[in-house]
Amino acid sequence: MSRRKFIKNTVLGSVASSSIGLSFKHLELKNFSGPRIISTWNHGFEANKVAWENLKSAKGGLTAVEYGVRVSEDDPNEMSVGLGGLPDRTGKVTLDACIMDSNNDCGSVSFLENIKNPISVARLVMEKTPHIMLSGKGAYDFAIEQGFKSQNLLTKKAEEAWQKWKKSSDYKPVINIENHDTISMLLIDENQDLFGACTTSGAAWKLHGRVGDSPIIGAGLFLDNDVGAAAATGLGEAVIRTAGSAMVVEVMRQGASPLEACMEIVNRISKIHENRPEWEYLQVGFIALNKNGEHAGYSLKKGFNYALHDSINQEMIDAKFNTE
Repeated sequence: MSRRKFIKNTVLGSVASSSIGLSFKHLELKNFSGPRIISTWNHGFEANKVAWENLKSAKGGLTAVEYGVRVSEDDPNEMSVGLGGLPDRTGKVTLDACIMDSNNDCGSVSFLENIKNPISVARLVMEKTPHIMLSGKGAYDFAIEQGFKSQNLLTKKAEEAWQKWKKSSDYKPVINIENHDTISMLLIDENQDLFGACTTSGAAWKLHGRVGDSPIIGAGLFLDNDVGAAAATGLGEAVIRTAGSAMVVEVMRQGASPLEACMEIVNRISKIHENRPEWEYLQVGFIALNKNGEHAGYSLKKGFNYALHDSINQEMIDAKFNTE
């Protein structure tokens, strides 16, 4: 087995016992209604369009999710992803991304500076190295070797926001800031094969060197082609503590719907964090897509939405949530 293959037969005995009282059976395959793409937040709407165009032009699901999320990476007005992302507290923009295909091959980069499209670097880590993740200077050197161009990612708008923050230096992430955050995208193609991508500039004003959930396979993104796919957005530390996306998929494996699975893991996160200091500003959301093409989003607190694109629908959907 390739070293890039992610172990599928994980022992997760606790999953079968649900804290919300669901009685899960194994996933039942139903009639499939065709290809579908979902992605997090408002910027997912335009990203989905590009992904759909790539899918329909027979470029494949992996290229579709890669070029879909690159729409957000390339947009300097998106201050949570790629070019124009908000910096850490030293003024450095550092990026995280991961990508995964239907064969459980995956690639990831973290703490990457001066490269606008970390998702494309992550794909090359998957395709051209024996590894899954590269980080920091090693990821940067690899990107340069592969022909990526180094550039300053700190835009004037982001720098002004950083200078304003430095006057107070108060680190409290803002919940649902302008309905933009990490962009995570999940896709099911005409063969019912699943693909996913996740990319972010991480938490604004973070400590230099901090890495969140987005580049971590099993936390920010996970899929199993026999079951479904899931991806996260929000406070990465909370997602990592629960191996969030992998657990959503495992709950779907037991027969839960995408909505039930997202609810289950959000409830776990709520239980873990309700007495922690970060509860005040904690927001986490998940999107999920199963093998039948059924989809859902769910968040801890009100305000999370996700974009849907298929042969009939192009719309934003307000996710259900635990609390106001």
